Amino acid sequence: MSLTLNSGRPVVRLRAFRALDDPKACELFIEGHANVLTAIGVKKVTSSRNDWMFNPGAFVLIVESLDGQFVYGGARVHVSGGSQPLPIEEATGKLDNKIFDLVWQYAQYGTGEVCGLWNSREIAGYGVGSIFLTRAAVAISTQIGLQSLFALCAPYTVKMAESVGYKLESSVGNDGTFYYPKLDLIATTMLLPDVKELSLAEDLERIAINRMRNNLTINSVELLRKKEIEIEYQIELPFMDKWNLKEVISKLKDIHKETILNADEPQIFI
Repeated sequence: MSLTLNSGRPVVRLRAFRALDDPKACELFIEGHANVLTAIGVKKVTSSRNDWMFNPGAFVLIVESLDGQFVYGGARVHVSGGSQPLPIEEATGKLDNKIFDLVWQYAQYGTGEVCGLWNSREIAGYGVGSIFLTRAAVAISTQIGLQSLFALCAPYTVKMAESVGYKLESSVGNDGTFYYPKLDLIATTMLLPDVKELSLAEDLERIAINRMRNNLTINSVELLRKKEIEIEYQIELPFMDKWNLKEVISKLKDIHKETILNADEPQIFI
């Protein structure tokens, strides 16, 4: 299905939900993400495994057609204390086990990770797979109750992450960097320490994120590099009366121990 057009610009919906609440949308997310990874020669990464569909601490953002039949991009926010370690722990724990203690330190107060960011060719160049989904992921994290966020960034996304308030976390890997998801690709460990205040974010990004938080359902024409896209934002998370972050945090101790026990011996990292 081609994108809906309005005066020549694409029209899409950006929607947020907990993974458990919409299995069909999760399957469309998985299919689209896998296609994008295959196109760049990556067959398997920790954040693209399908078991997050059943993780009660996984929240999903998708960019979809207005009829909900096609997904053109997406991202996820995983909460530390769900049924899985954070993807950054699974990805880098074998390379440097200090990541476990680092996540544990922040998880006591509510932490998570933005992961699985992608967009399809149909919508490439409009900012969907970069800044608009990133803003939305940070915006919904206050609904979840998180105080901090991790991210494992490719080189071309580091500056974008910094613009919304992330900083380099140099205490793991080689000054924060790893070979991941394969030996010719580098990933950088990033941390957003204050999800609510966004003290390190650029003013424009802080304003945009707070606007989202104050207007969870809104239509907006977005402009990036002279290209316009119309986005119908629906980022109020449904069924949050079933969500209890304190209960999730209370399970951290057992998950933390199990994660460390399952980690292999450290390997060489850059």
